[in-house]
Amino acid sequence: MKKILITGAAGFLGSHLCDRFINEGFHVIAMDNLITGDLKNIEHLFKLEQFEFYHHDVTKFVHVPGKLDYILHFASPASPIDYLKIPIQTLKVGALGTHNLLGLAREKKSRILIASTSEIYGDPLVHPQTEEYYGNVNTIGPRGVYDEAKRFQESITMAYHRFHGLDTRIVRIFNTYGPRMRLNDGRVIPAFMGQALRGEDLTVFGDGSQTRSFCYVDDEIEGIYRLLMSDYSYPVNIGNPNEITIRDFAEEIIKLTGTDQKVIYKELPQDDPLQRQPDISKAKEILGWEPKVGRAEGMKKTFDYFKTLSKEELEKTEHRDFSSRNK
Repeated sequence: MKKILITGAAGFLGSHLCDRFINEGFHVIAMDNLITGDLKNIEHLFKLEQFEFYHHDVTKFVHVPGKLDYILHFASPASPIDYLKIPIQTLKVGALGTHNLLGLAREKKSRILIASTSEIYGDPLVHPQTEEYYGNVNTIGPRGVYDEAKRFQESITMAYHRFHGLDTRIVRIFNTYGPRMRLNDGRVIPAFMGQALRGEDLTVFGDGSQTRSFCYVDDEIEGIYRLLMSDYSYPVNIGNPNEITIRDFAEEIIKLTGTDQKVIYKELPQDDPLQRQPDISKAKEILGWEPKVGRAEGMKKTFDYFKTLSKEELEKTEHRDFSSRNK
């Protein structure tokens, strides 16, 4: 049985990756420090013999006994509400955490896939974004802690690949959505759906002309799986190129939820990207991958998931104590 370590395993994407690799017949070692992850996302796996969980912070030394065939490094805050509250921890998991896991991969002779992000492109001057574009990032702005953590992560991964001959993969993840997203994590889809379910007006930042491209989680996981199993070591965009303005998307959410809220507008946060659309030519050519789930279908599945949440979960806001962690 092949063995895989998945960091950030109790998070949104990490938990879906655990499911996928269990279904593929792997022995899954899940690791998470639970700063932003939630055990309820993986509790259904605890009864399985081929699943084990380590409560551990990857910025500390990482040890896993025995052989290890693959590593997926998905440990990182991924929403603005998180990385703006814990900026130093965000930088550390991108730098120290990645260094530790690359070292583990070298020791175990494992193939390692690093989760990067479309945020490495910053507020792009090239549209759509290809893997050859270097980005337009404000290194000292508030979002720089996440953007630069991911850019450094890519750099050190390629250094290990070139200098040590490590078997590496890099996925650049564009906006992904689906069940198990945290309702109040600050990202646009759970924010809109939470407001709709609570009967609140939908908040759009800026004039709503900025664009995003949303990929359903099943498609994203399939792309990640294919990249891991490929022989391509350079970054690959995995996302849905179907672009929409935030203003139009808010209207779609109102129609989907059958509510009659208004759209209200607030000031655009600093360095918020105005355009986001992946060029997925490489994914099509190298992996034979492209998204299959349309936005209407994916949004309905996601909304149906959020409707199952309790009234308490729906109404609560994020009150996580990050003070002792942000060191």
